[in-house]
Amino acid sequence: MAGLFVAYGVIVGLVGLFDSAAEIDKAQGVRINLWAGLAMLLFGLFMLAWQWLRPVVPPTTEEAREV
Repeated sequence: MAGLFVAYGVIVGLVGLFDSAAEIDKAQGVRINLWAGLAMLLFGLFMLAWQWLRPVVPPTTEEAREV
C-alpha cells in the first residue's frame, strides 16, 4: 500500500506541476493535483518509514500454540 501511495503521489504530483491554466482555473486557482500528489507522497513515505522502523514480528511457534 505504501508503495502505491508513493507511486501515485509522484504521478499526480508531476501532473500537477504541468497543469494548464485552464485546469488551475477550474480548481479556483489551486494546483490541486500538485498538493494532492505531495500529500499522497508524504503519506506513503511515512508508511514506509513506519514499516522499516517498527516491522511486524511474527509470533514464535510457542506463542502461537498458547493462543
